[in-house]
Amino acid sequence: MATKFIVAIFLFSALLACNVNAQIPVLYDVRKYGANSGADISQALLKAWKEAIVSVVPSKILIPQGTFTVSQVKLEGPNKAPIELEVQGTLKAFPDPNQLPDKKAEWITINYVNYFTLSGGGVFDGQGQIAWKMNDCHKNKNCPKLPYNLSFNFINNSIIHDVTTKDSKNFHLNCISSHNVTFRHFTISAPDESPNTDGIHLGRSTRINIIDSVIRTGDDCVSIGDDTKEVHIENVTCGPGHGISIGSLGGYATEKDVEGIYVKNYTFIGTGNGVRVKTWPTTPAQLSITNLNFEDLIMDNVSNPIIIDQEYCPHNLCKRDRPSFIKINKVNLKNIRGTTNSEEAVTLLCSKLKPCENVVVGDIDLKYNGNRGPVTTKCVNVQPTFVGKQNPPICATTAHSV
Repeated sequence: MATKFIVAIFLFSALLACNVNAQIPVLYDVRKYGANSGADISQALLKAWKEAIVSVVPSKILIPQGTFTVSQVKLEGPNKAPIELEVQGTLKAFPDPNQLPDKKAEWITINYVNYFTLSGGGVFDGQGQIAWKMNDCHKNKNCPKLPYNLSFNFINNSIIHDVTTKDSKNFHLNCISSHNVTFRHFTISAPDESPNTDGIHLGRSTRINIIDSVIRTGDDCVSIGDDTKEVHIENVTCGPGHGISIGSLGGYATEKDVEGIYVKNYTFIGTGNGVRVKTWPTTPAQLSITNLNFEDLIMDNVSNPIIIDQEYCPHNLCKRDRPSFIKINKVNLKNIRGTTNSEEAVTLLCSKLKPCENVVVGDIDLKYNGNRGPVTTKCVNVQPTFVGKQNPPICATTAHSV
């Protein structure tokens, strides 16, 4: 199914290209609006956008090669025809987040567009080094709001390809309340020690595709929030980072189901986790997480290759007097191989109130490269079905094999 979906993505991309190329797009070069290399081009970019957004024929906004400063900008639709933002150069944020005109907003925001393309081979450099030293949110509830590099909200039928986001002050990119969006040849780059620099965060969205990309960051390479369905991730390399996370979920009563997550041909290099599902205990939310598919994954010196944690409670910020109300159902873990640097290679820690169901584990081959004892697994409130190889033996004392 995943392969067919990827084919559909390419067909969609070709169709979009044909629609755009059927008529040569009107070009809006930011230099015509006063943009100069090295200067703040926020106003020039906004002026070009406002003209392009009302065009009834396809349009292209060009940021040429060179290095430009962007203080902060919000680009909003709706657009009347397909629109492309082609970034060939390097855009740099102010290093000090206190210089932002609006300290509550993200660095570059794009909202309410349809048939939008972001391309060009350029770089969005958040220059986050100063901000990382200010990030103490794990112990300070009044920590400063730090901006994301890119924020996409309510975008549909769109493609983001062949661009790089670098050294964001916080998350690199979020994609919220969007539909049918593809990230292809998308590069994310930040050092391992950069806090909360999640690569791509998804929420309340459908049919999101992340393919043929590289993500190096200090937190989750991909994080998936509530009310997200039909996410396809294929041919992606992650590391450093914390792997792929679904959740954490259950913190708010209004959260909605997650369904249809497909991860295939994914390589984790030196990450803190591989694939992880995390839900809070003792919470008001009663949603479900269903139809999770992880296949053909390579783990290269990964700390926790496979983990379901329904007792997630970082920094002891929650109560543990009741189990999680969230139901996890239909999980496929197939052909996962490589090395782990933790002796607990597989953890399936499910809720006592709502045990995990329909979990299939097949062809697992994970070798422990440490010296703290034999490689083990931990399974609670789950009885998987096994197929193929199991190395190490999964749920040897708590599950049945058929």
